[in-house]
Amino acid sequence: MANPDYHALAAKANGDAAAATLDNVRNRCLRSEAAFLAMARRQDQIDVSRALRERGGNPG
Repeated sequence: MANPDYHALAAKANGDAAAATLDNVRNRCLRSEAAFLAMARRQDQIDVSRALRERGGNPG
């Protein structure tokens, strides 16, 4: 199963926030951006750990 591109989703949410004219919409988009960035960081860590494990390394 392919993972979503969280970096791209965060960038889109940031763009949507910049284009928003209503404060509540802007805030919602900024919260979405923060959530997508957190998910992207976690996915990046998982990818690094998986690569290390597959080549026989120890991520710890």
